[in-house]
Amino acid sequence: MAIQSKNPATEAVIKTYEELGDASLEAKLRAAATAYASWKETTFAERGKLMYALGTYLRTHKEELATLASLEMGKVKTHGIAEIEKCAGVCDFYADNAERYLAKEPLDSGGSEGYAQFDPLGIVLAVMPWNFPFWQVLRFAAPALMAGNVGLLKHASNVPGCAEAIERAFTESGFPEGIFQNLLISSSRVEKIIRDPRVMAVTLTGSEKAGSDVARIAGSEIKKTVLELGGSDPFIVLADADIREAAGIAARARMQHNAGQSCIAAKRFIVHESVAAAFETALAAEFKNLVVGDPMDPTTTMGPLATEQGLLDIKRQVDESTAKGARVVFGGERIGTAGYFYAPTILSSVTKGMPAYDEETFGPIAPIITFASDSEAIDIANDTPYGLGAVLCTTSMETAKKMIARLETGSVFVNGQERSDARAPFGGIKRSGYGRELSHYGIKEFVNVKTVWIK
Repeated sequence: MAIQSKNPATEAVIKTYEELGDASLEAKLRAAATAYASWKETTFAERGKLMYALGTYLRTHKEELATLASLEMGKVKTHGIAEIEKCAGVCDFYADNAERYLAKEPLDSGGSEGYAQFDPLGIVLAVMPWNFPFWQVLRFAAPALMAGNVGLLKHASNVPGCAEAIERAFTESGFPEGIFQNLLISSSRVEKIIRDPRVMAVTLTGSEKAGSDVARIAGSEIKKTVLELGGSDPFIVLADADIREAAGIAARARMQHNAGQSCIAAKRFIVHESVAAAFETALAAEFKNLVVGDPMDPTTTMGPLATEQGLLDIKRQVDESTAKGARVVFGGERIGTAGYFYAPTILSSVTKGMPAYDEETFGPIAPIITFASDSEAIDIANDTPYGLGAVLCTTSMETAKKMIARLETGSVFVNGQERSDARAPFGGIKRSGYGRELSHYGIKEFVNVKTVWIK
């Protein structure tokens, strides 16, 4: 089966790749198993030296890697450079902290000596998305490999060039053969890999359906999974918020470097009725400053949607919502006829029963939903099957802290946009998935927590 890389800004095919054959796939699995046998015996210092080298490689090659992301999935190049720098940072972070995070923990177990130690599991399969084609992979790989595991990557089918570049980065940074490998395969062959007895765990970032499928298969094999899935993240603006500041945060939180194609982008703007009109005006002013165009152009601030299907999904959500009574405040249409460009869009008068309220909007749409009381705001925020993150804009920290406890999300950001950071745990609840990435929580997801009791 051929896998195509396509430029979403021009709709031109960049390159066609041939999928791995069965024999080649088996060779990669054998190489991973062989590599793990020796890699798990290496010291943190040895692993860290290679991880630092990977960080240096990424910084050195950030221009070409960012260009690749622009060509394959439409990321604005300047944003791509920032993504690569963030990847280099997570390499350094786990090289610095892995040994401390996985140090033996003393236990008062009643013996003369007791402790918990953290041993690697083995081969971990990562099924990754296209929207942050480098960061999503490195935030898994850096902690997993520093813990002594080895990695197999099944990347999204529209970024095969990025996937190859990541494997090349590990190889050219000096990692031994088999420690990190890219699998150029279709999604239909993922189940076979999960069921392979040499694979011990799976991590997936992607759609709710993909997560459900992976969890079902891995569960039947009694294998550990970490899932980071969709989000319909609320952005709550209380009556006492600084509206201009809130609108600026909202514009950044909605677009998240990918024309709104981010799991942690703000998706539903829940605004107090007394300030809704002012917020609409201020947000429209922010959206007017966005420059939509060629992601390789340094003046561009928003590129295309990554796929034609993504464009069609956004168009449907806007059209169906307006047919049910939502009002277009700004945008609301496709831009041009070549490429998958859609205008930054603000919808007001959004209510339950509209796609802009009920569904995850994976694109540049800002639906505005109004509320009359703080309790109603919480009810609306939690009225979703997802629970990844939330933003709360207010000048009252007392009010914020009361509301934080009631928000059903994996994270809450007060007066700032959602983001992932190597120092903080990242993940969601409900249908946004389970498990955590990053910080000391992330590196402990794929280890055996072994209790040791000595008399």
